[in-house]
Amino acid sequence: MKIKLIKVKAKSIFTRSKLPGVKWAINQYVGCQHACLYCYAKFISKWRPPNYGKWGTWIEIKINAPELVKGKYVDGWVYMSSITDPYQPIEKDLKLTKRILENLDKKIKLSIQTKSDLVLRDIDIFKKFKNIEIGLTINSFDGETKRIFEPFSTSNERRINTLKNLKEEGFKTYAFVSPIIPGLINLKDVIEKTKKFVDYYFFEMINVRGAGKEFMDILKEKFPKSYNILKDRKKFLKFIQECKNIISSENIEVRGIATHN
Repeated sequence: MKIKLIKVKAKSIFTRSKLPGVKWAINQYVGCQHACLYCYAKFISKWRPPNYGKWGTWIEIKINAPELVKGKYVDGWVYMSSITDPYQPIEKDLKLTKRILENLDKKIKLSIQTKSDLVLRDIDIFKKFKNIEIGLTINSFDGETKRIFEPFSTSNERRINTLKNLKEEGFKTYAFVSPIIPGLINLKDVIEKTKKFVDYYFFEMINVRGAGKEFMDILKEKFPKSYNILKDRKKFLKFIQECKNIISSENIEVRGIATHN
């Protein structure tokens, strides 16, 4: 798919974050090639010119981001990234994330989250940080479900192998299990395949409001049983409790379960 790249200059690159456990976020890109149908960040399109096009078809590149982090120190955990993926496909050639990492104060506490095994490219830089953790978003999508919901992301198998490689290199790692959709995820399987390679987990139920109408319409058409559970509050709450029961039965560290209900 053709991507529109828009070069912009940012006034600042560290933004305050309300996400649990982090104080700051770095979003060197706005927009994401992965074009995940459920992405809550697509609301940003409303604040961009109409000619940008649909979410997933455009990316803003903050070309001066590496200079903005140089010589700056912020306290608290810094999250990379909250409205984009720092290792989406264009990063392979642009190396914007890599240049930011090279310039970042290595005393900064850094938490990186991605869906891509491209993150392995920067292992040598990660080793220079005193406090760093790296997380991979994991779910059960494959085949048709992946084609519908995450058409351009790395496969879950490669993501799990990435966690394995990072853990073997001695890094603190985590799995962000998301989105949890009734009938479309096998939590026990996800945990079983990842628990040897992560220090902790964060779980997230599908954010129905953030996912939007297009997501729900496609879910209704392709996966009506899943749709019906999400539309019935009693059934959805029962599903959430079932997930919590599975999670609590596992011997794993859990930092949070976002339910969005």
